[in-house]
Amino acid sequence: MKLRSLLFVPADRPERFAKAAASGADALILDLEDGVAPERKDAGRAAIAQWLAGERPVATFVRVNPLDSGLTDADLAAVLPGRPDGLVLPKAEGAASVEALIGRLGAAPVPAILPIATETPAAIFQLGSYGAVGPHLAGLTWGAEDLPAAIGAATSREEDGRYTPPYEMVRSLTLFAAHAAGVAAIETVFPRIDDAQALAAYVARARRDGFTGMMAIHPAQVAVINRGFTPTQAEVAHARAVIDAFAAHPGVGALKLDGKMIDRPHLVQAQRIIAMGDGRE
Repeated sequence: MKLRSLLFVPADRPERFAKAAASGADALILDLEDGVAPERKDAGRAAIAQWLAGERPVATFVRVNPLDSGLTDADLAAVLPGRPDGLVLPKAEGAASVEALIGRLGAAPVPAILPIATETPAAIFQLGSYGAVGPHLAGLTWGAEDLPAAIGAATSREEDGRYTPPYEMVRSLTLFAAHAAGVAAIETVFPRIDDAQALAAYVARARRDGFTGMMAIHPAQVAVINRGFTPTQAEVAHARAVIDAFAAHPGVGALKLDGKMIDRPHLVQAQRIIAMGDGRE
């Protein structure tokens, strides 16, 4: 499943579903958690069930409520008959949370699960456990809002928008946890919807650091995100040249290409770029 962009939509706003699906996002996240007031949860569940019963034009994930909320079972009962493409699990605390969610599915097929893996203090110490449930995961992502609230921090960001050191650490740990588990590393949302240039810089940094996709909060963000996580023609051409060079010299650990030395890590990077480029538009 290609997951460059995953667009949040409040579950109780079904009039937005079709527009979101037409945005170019690789997946929708129909949100039953923070995006829906308590008195609107039932309306959100009904709207999701109706959407899933139709011919969906894009992969659809559902963000259920946290396992300890008392609301998860009702969420699952409403959405599982429609066979969503994935479930987003908030407040996840490692592999045990994923296994607990799977245990609540009963005989239903297990959708791909995307844990939001950093929203509680305890969650940080379980990031290394996701490899045990890797085959069930669509990826791993993080959040920078719930965690500071949970520990009484004033904010997760500097005045210029950069993350403060504790949350930079959390971001990095999530990145490495995803790759250690062999799943997609999904960057968290960018809160501003009125600054495409700043968004593009945020996406470029995420891709540079090793993230492979990102969550979005508005359709206007999707094109920038997709473009940022899609290799350019020049990148693909260079990657093919690296792969071809090693194919022409089997068994060689390092060689020269365009006047520069390349070695096996360059080959691995080139293979990743080709894999990303397979979905280029």
